[in-house]
Amino acid sequence: MLSENMTIQQEATVFVVDDDPAIRKSLRWLIESVGLKVQTHELASEFLESYSPEIPGCLVLDIRIPGMSGLELQEKLRERGYDIPVIIVSGYGDVPMAVRAMKAGAIDFLEKPVSDQVLLDYIQKGIETDIKNKQNRIQNQDLMERKELLTRREREVMEYVVAGFSSREIAGTLNVSFKTVEAHRAKIMKKMQAKSVPKLIQMDLQIKDVPEYNRNQ
Repeated sequence: MLSENMTIQQEATVFVVDDDPAIRKSLRWLIESVGLKVQTHELASEFLESYSPEIPGCLVLDIRIPGMSGLELQEKLRERGYDIPVIIVSGYGDVPMAVRAMKAGAIDFLEKPVSDQVLLDYIQKGIETDIKNKQNRIQNQDLMERKELLTRREREVMEYVVAGFSSREIAGTLNVSFKTVEAHRAKIMKKMQAKSVPKLIQMDLQIKDVPEYNRNQ
């Protein structure tokens, strides 16, 4: 797992969207100076067309850029179900724009000029958040695939189990024998790879917490 985490960290990329070439060059130098990969874009539309959500990282985004604004880009990302952490950096920031940026999921709203160390700290936080989100998504997908292996009756029994019903109570509710319920429970635990009922409950809650747009990804 340690080796896997190091590989993911090495693949992490900081995406910069800013229409000022001098700022793009400066940010590239700063970010690469700490060993991180960088991709810069002049336009939000360029970033949106080339972005692959499989790549871990974060987005450093100016608000006032030609064409699609930074806030509009945030909205497009949200519409597509992309949850890349966003750091808004702007010299023209005001409270309403900051509120919109934060509501759209930005980690923070920073006004230019920004301290190099402050920006790098937020970038590192963004990368760590994105890596954790991607790892959780992989785990959630695995849990959903396990649940897909359950038969209709097993799913029904599982709902009662995670709700706290005993095997005898489930048997009475479904009008089946106690042994039948116990057999279903054993199959459920095996297919879900759950070592205990509390673990099964935890798995079920985790599956139900997955956003709808991530269920088919």
